[in-house]
Amino acid sequence: MRLKSRDFEDDGVIPSKFTCDGDNVSPQLSWENVPDGAKSLALSVEDPDAIRGTFIHWLVYDLPKEVTGFDQASLPREARQVTNDFGKEDYGGPCPPWGTHRYIFTMYALDVEHLEGVSKKNFFKLMNEHTVDKAKLIGLYKRR
Repeated sequence: MRLKSRDFEDDGVIPSKFTCDGDNVSPQLSWENVPDGAKSLALSVEDPDAIRGTFIHWLVYDLPKEVTGFDQASLPREARQVTNDFGKEDYGGPCPPWGTHRYIFTMYALDVEHLEGVSKKNFFKLMNEHTVDKAKLIGLYKRR
């Protein structure tokens, strides 16, 4: 499986449009080579460099397996979001208080069509239980 974006390269700088210094909208994402056994997809965006441990910027699940991407500031209507560490059910862009941070976008191919009772607390446990494949895209950002 491969995850990519037209908005930034893997291990490249995330443009400020997608951060708290800009419009704070989600970047375009697309993926390919989803395994045949996948029944749905999920996405996480995490900052492992946050001072108090990994900071969750976005959690999405129930992405239909037929979907191969989405545009900036959009999600398929079937997709569900989980409250992030900003306290909202939506994308929260990079906004590091110091230095350059890594933002890890992970797409999970899951063996179930729908997930029930998903929360920030159990999201990664459910991903571990149901993932058949995954792909990562890493973006970097430092505040102006």
